Amino acid sequence: MPENPTGPAAPQDRTPQTTGSSAGAATAPTGAQPTDTQPTGADMSSNGAPADAGSQGASILLREITKTYPGQKKPAVGGLTMEIPAGSTVMLVGPSGCGKTTTLKMINRLIEPTDGSIILGDEDITTMDADKLRRRIGYVIQAGGLFPHMTVAANIGIVPKMLGWDKQRIADRVDELLDLVSLDPGTYRGRYPKELSGGQQQRIGVARALAADPPVLLMDEPFGAVDPITRQRLQDELISIQAELKKTIVCVTHDFDEAVKLGDWIAIFAEGGRLVQYDSPEQILKHPANDFVENFIGSGAGLKQLTLSRVADAEVREALTSPVDAGPAAALEALRTAQAAGTAPAGTEDSIVVLDSRQRPVHWFSARQLERLSAFPDRPDEDLPVVGERASLNDALDTMLVSSTSNAIVTGGRDRFLGVIGVETVMDAITSARSAGAEQAPPSPLGENTGPVEVTSP
Repeated sequence: MPENPTGPAAPQDRTPQTTGSSAGAATAPTGAQPTDTQPTGADMSSNGAPADAGSQGASILLREITKTYPGQKKPAVGGLTMEIPAGSTVMLVGPSGCGKTTTLKMINRLIEPTDGSIILGDEDITTMDADKLRRRIGYVIQAGGLFPHMTVAANIGIVPKMLGWDKQRIADRVDELLDLVSLDPGTYRGRYPKELSGGQQQRIGVARALAADPPVLLMDEPFGAVDPITRQRLQDELISIQAELKKTIVCVTHDFDEAVKLGDWIAIFAEGGRLVQYDSPEQILKHPANDFVENFIGSGAGLKQLTLSRVADAEVREALTSPVDAGPAAALEALRTAQAAGTAPAGTEDSIVVLDSRQRPVHWFSARQLERLSAFPDRPDEDLPVVGERASLNDALDTMLVSSTSNAIVTGGRDRFLGVIGVETVMDAITSARSAGAEQAPPSPLGENTGPVEVTSP
């Protein structure tokens, strides 16, 4: 990363600029532009042929679901009716023993409900074969739950193999998913779980859950066993993956801040699987239903609202970039030329971001650092201050503080470079978010513990 990428956060025109596209030359300022129109692994298969569009999320309806364990008078979950909208991320939170994990596991029938029904799309799944059902629902647990004697490729491909996919189709899918979770297929497909870090194991767990392209993804405290920095990165990657795939995600967590960051909707449970409040993060923070919810949220609800503001909502500036195979000399020449012409973007005018062949940032050097280099390092800089465009502004600020820099690189889908964001921009956006007027809240999904339910048409 550059030694001192500082400067005012001047707003820049977000119109794409394209010059110098050859692999051997540095490019003009890039970033702050959409990349959704570029082909991705979801659009093309690894052999270049068009891939299937993939299944998006399906709605889920829990209808008067009850779970009572033998020998217990009180149900673990009692008469729960709950709508989970298609393509949304729903976070289940609450104290230990509140029934949130039981509720999650009843969806894929790892725990069989005592009474009630579960509708996936338009199909009652409480009567179908449980093993076949689980092959249609992705499931992620802490540390990934990988089989230690199997390679990464074999772990990811286990469900497609059970479904009868041919070897080439499985291999293509493995590589596509490794790319989706930001792991190089050539490097990681042949490794074993013991050769992976905790964060890498969790990424493989997500890839395995998505292998058969299920419409629903269940996650049971998926990020609870990793360090805070890795946890933030995994959360950002999940947000990016969801923006691309639009699955229906149901996730259990003990971390309310994580629920606010990841969830479209949050369901707060009390003992007995009693649904106390089911609403958007904004509405729960602004209007807690009762003292239980207010105490569960804890102090600093106003500060938690700041996590609702995303990097994409702020001004993302352009930056000079250079392809990694151009070398330091070409990058330095491009930087000096832009400085002399006065076209170097304000705030990062003495630095250049180095991109790999897939437009992902791998290094960030100042002019002084480039002068000392004869070649770029072979390995990407793991300490780059990088945030996803769907990361919160608080996350962006934390990244800058940890890296001791006043700017951070912003990435979009598949970690493609979008631009940079400065600390002044983040602070201005946070201030604006705190003073912004209330917006009209969308209607919350149905959630209750009493009475029959009338199913509404989507």
